[in-house]
Amino acid sequence: MSTTETNIIQFGEGGFLRAFVDWMIQILNEKTDFCGKVTVVQPIREGLCDVLAAQNGRYTLIMRGAEGMEKRIIDVIANCVKPYDAFDQYLALAEDPSYRFVVSNTTEAGIAYREGDRPEDMPPESFPAKVAVLLKRRFDLGLPGFVFLPCELIDKNGENLRRIVLQYAKEWGYPAEFIDWVERENVFCNTLVDRIVTGYPKDEEIETEFPDRMIDTSEYFHLWVIEGPQALLQELPFDKAGLNVIVTADLERYRTRKVRILNGAHTSLVPYALLNGFETVKECVDDPKMGQFLQDCIFEEIIPTLDLPEAELKDYAENVLVRFANPYIKHYLTSIALNSISKFRVRVLPSILEYQRRFAKFPEHLVFAFAMLLRFYRVGEPKDDPALIDIIRTAPLRDVLRNTTLWGQSLEFLYEEVAQYENS
Repeated sequence: MSTTETNIIQFGEGGFLRAFVDWMIQILNEKTDFCGKVTVVQPIREGLCDVLAAQNGRYTLIMRGAEGMEKRIIDVIANCVKPYDAFDQYLALAEDPSYRFVVSNTTEAGIAYREGDRPEDMPPESFPAKVAVLLKRRFDLGLPGFVFLPCELIDKNGENLRRIVLQYAKEWGYPAEFIDWVERENVFCNTLVDRIVTGYPKDEEIETEFPDRMIDTSEYFHLWVIEGPQALLQELPFDKAGLNVIVTADLERYRTRKVRILNGAHTSLVPYALLNGFETVKECVDDPKMGQFLQDCIFEEIIPTLDLPEAELKDYAENVLVRFANPYIKHYLTSIALNSISKFRVRVLPSILEYQRRFAKFPEHLVFAFAMLLRFYRVGEPKDDPALIDIIRTAPLRDVLRNTTLWGQSLEFLYEEVAQYENS
């Protein structure tokens, strides 16, 4: 094993990072010569760092699903820093050259500009502002920059973090040399993360090796797509540890894969299933009729519209179905159904249009799903903008289809295809 530690700064102590990034660092430490330790930074005033520190950073991760169950002690967290209580300890992280990577999960709203943050605040409130002052201390000491691997669920998370950090730097009057250093010496990777983390098992009695107030639970499946240089794998040898981590120059096609297959399958299924009295995704997967409909949508009509290798797409889709059947996750259809019009426009409509473009015909199951979506909005209990619901309930079908506010374009060309299912 390597004796040289690679230290990681982690903004966030919540369940996701502990069941995703910290678990991966644990695997790297066990299966390769990587020697990684994590310092957790509590990004907000109130958090779980005191509880985590009381357990010396150790906790139990339980992965479970149709595949079975696995318990593992995670012990890669070396210490915790609370900037609101000890700002000097936070800035001291910039002074240690062994810190190389910065990971974060500060919620979707975390990578955002906050007016009024100043460098003399101890600390500034926003996550990007905290990063800016940390980088400034690093720069002043003449040390190398960081590799940022943000896990927030927003598009182009790395680019947005970099943009806002530079916005603060310019607003605060930091020198041009610092701005150049941020751009030249730091790598801000866009990433895509995928793992369902169910967190602390509140209503269960689970036996652990020690009294554990930080138990975390997740599914087995994991995927981390990192848009960055292949050289990253020389420093973080995920490929040698058997982890499902992809380093690529083009993250977008993997995002499209997830949106079209996983999210698109949900949105195609949910209205039809709700109209037929189902409550959860697992119930649908287990039902012969609904399960077959779901598979037909994915394998016959969505996958043929995507450009990744077919075997890779099918493997991902098979994993999606296993995840949908996870007995430990109750994914209620009513939750997925929220704002289904906008979801359909992004997740399913592109598959319909691309299928027609490639094969000169419309995809039967996805068009049927579209018809069921409209029926659900007409006779079901949709949760969406009341104005959109009113349009669908009161306007003739042809007018609904040609309404560009709903779909971003006129879909009148689908009239005959959709109309055939109006009374089915």
